[in-house]
Amino acid sequence: MAEDVRPRIGIVTGLQAGAFIGLFLGFSLSVVSALTQPEALLRLVQLMCITPLACALLLGPFLGWRRAPLVDMNDPIEELREMLKPYNEGQGKWRVLSHVRSDGRTVRIDLHNSMQPLTIVAATLDLTERFPIRYIVGRGEQRSREPMLRGQVLAYIEERVTLNRRRRTSSSVEVLPSSIIEHMEATHRMHRRLFYLLPIILFFAWLEMR
Repeated sequence: MAEDVRPRIGIVTGLQAGAFIGLFLGFSLSVVSALTQPEALLRLVQLMCITPLACALLLGPFLGWRRAPLVDMNDPIEELREMLKPYNEGQGKWRVLSHVRSDGRTVRIDLHNSMQPLTIVAATLDLTERFPIRYIVGRGEQRSREPMLRGQVLAYIEERVTLNRRRRTSSSVEVLPSSIIEHMEATHRMHRRLFYLLPIILFFAWLEMR
């Protein structure tokens, strides 16, 4: 059901993506043209100018028909802070005002100083289907403030979240919405296909221009 309500990327963005692919392809064809017939300057300019336009017209509608990731565009910080108010532990300890921050898209929850970090993770994990949440857990080293925190949170998340939705850094664990992962995987598949197709196009172009 979630897949049905996800919006299309749109024709404008599709045309822009097609033109960008065409720009790269046109540059590659221009290099082949310059190497085979350096004196054919007009053809070189045509390849640079016409190829992006042609790719935009041919690929744009197809690229624009793809589904965009379903992400809540509203800043979720106030909603999340209201939800986590019961876990306030007082001044000098864990509080939503000092430990829950947002950059407009990703919410950062610092789990340091909390007596119930796994409870906070459990309360917010379902929200990662709407927007990314980054849990600040430290490096997990002996000299860290809470050396056991990273291992506990990571083990809890690994039991409940698939591998492709998890992102680990040196001091945090981030969980991404499924729609973003699906969109990224579809984009990577398309990039691989273009990567395999480009040498074939350049080879036949070289045969034609030599």
